[in-house]
Amino acid sequence: MPLLDHALGRALILAYDPGVAPKSGGLPGLDVVRNTMGSLNLFGIIAVVGALCASAVVWAWGHHSGSHAAEAKGKQGAVVSAGCAVLLGAANGIVSFFSTLGTQVH
Repeated sequence: MPLLDHALGRALILAYDPGVAPKSGGLPGLDVVRNTMGSLNLFGIIAVVGALCASAVVWAWGHHSGSHAAEAKGKQGAVVSAGCAVLLGAANGIVSFFSTLGTQVH
């Protein structure tokens, strides 16, 4: 029986809820961090537009010059740029989704 009491006590310790939750406005400078992250996101989107344009030029140049390697790299760059644009645009939604999902774990 003492082994069962020990296991039960250990399970209660492991199941302890520390009561920590995200708090809006909890730290000084939070607005600065939000503005910085928004600016980085904008910079990333602008960089992706440039990468997409460059990839399209390489794709077209490879196609018209008969360079299949350049054409393939241009296509690859266009797909990667499009994927990055999707991730940058959906960053808030992705983080919010998984944060909400994480709060449901008990």
